[in-house]
Amino acid sequence: MTETEDLLRDLAPRVLGAVVRRFGHLDLAEDAVQEALLAAATSWPTAGRPDDPGGWLITVAARRLTDLLRSEQARRAREERYVLLTAGTNAETGGAAEDDTLVLLFLCCHPALTPASQIALTLRAVGGLTTTEIARAFLVPPETMTRRITRAKQTVTASGQPFALPSAADRDQRLAAVMHTLYLVFTEGYATTAGPAPHRVELTAEAIRLTRMLHRLLPDESEVAGLLALMVLTDARRAARTGPDGALVPMAEQDRGRWNTDLIAEGVDLITAALPRGPVGPYQLQAAIAALHDEAPTAEQTDWPQILALYETLLRLADNPMVALNHAVAAAMVHGPRTGLDLLEPLTADARLRDDHRLYAVRAHLLERDGRLDEAREAYRAAADRARNIQQQRYLNGRAHQSRQ
Repeated sequence: MTETEDLLRDLAPRVLGAVVRRFGHLDLAEDAVQEALLAAATSWPTAGRPDDPGGWLITVAARRLTDLLRSEQARRAREERYVLLTAGTNAETGGAAEDDTLVLLFLCCHPALTPASQIALTLRAVGGLTTTEIARAFLVPPETMTRRITRAKQTVTASGQPFALPSAADRDQRLAAVMHTLYLVFTEGYATTAGPAPHRVELTAEAIRLTRMLHRLLPDESEVAGLLALMVLTDARRAARTGPDGALVPMAEQDRGRWNTDLIAEGVDLITAALPRGPVGPYQLQAAIAALHDEAPTAEQTDWPQILALYETLLRLADNPMVALNHAVAAAMVHGPRTGLDLLEPLTADARLRDDHRLYAVRAHLLERDGRLDEAREAYRAAADRARNIQQQRYLNGRAHQSRQ
């Protein structure tokens, strides 16, 4: 990206937030902001960047939105209710713009929207990704994603939700939805559900960028810091997750020299500062677990007893089958594979995991460690049958073949 493109991407959610705050109409406001961004991208390289780029964009977008509202024959009502942003734009692009970005995040995670729509709208309105890019990332046709985003905008507009931070009573719930949305974007990028690629860097990068923004806006929220720490500590291992041929490499076999030490240091600093502030939430606990993995010089030196203790604490906070699955792995590393297999038994009846390849993959790994190779082979095959990502399928089928030996 050029310097101008970077600046426009950074300013886009602030400008959109400022325009929506004054005019409402998320759908029309986004169209107006996109036209302002296009005008800047074409004119600034030759005419020069204005002294106040954000104010310039807000003014152009506001003028365009006024035209759009007039075209809907609402000129008098709209002009009486809203004021065109022709003055005071420097204030709009300072602290208020930061607040607007935060409000926009909350708006995109409106409780009336499904998680899928929250993700799509967040990536479109705050992340600045095109509809085609979002559709490609989630392996759906662009037309499908266009309809999803359009319906999401209409739902938010129809709700009559004012452009303001939610009340204190609703804030925690809405913030939890924002963090969950960003976490889902990250996990889909880091371990892609389906398709030929094991990961999608554009999604992990966007999730981290938006979470950094959220942390900057809410520096005293320990769980936001925990979420950011979890993301960077996990992403630090990305380069070592695949071999030269693109095949997946399990953590125990990864070349730790390829792990990103800068991201590890950042994540450790974040979680070290967040934990004492309290209260401790799930993202902080998961980040602490990730830090223990990342700080271990070798797989054999991993502090599994402490990881097990953290998972036990995490289990008490949330009824999450994936936490229970990871707890079984940690218990197996401390007490042996049969303990882990015993903990897996009740999970086989959990409808949330019944068709998830990870349950079968963990069972296969523990059976293999216990020397039950025939059962392990069948479990690896069952896992491969349920995996939708091609690299995951290849890895699991490869393990099934190796368990013959």
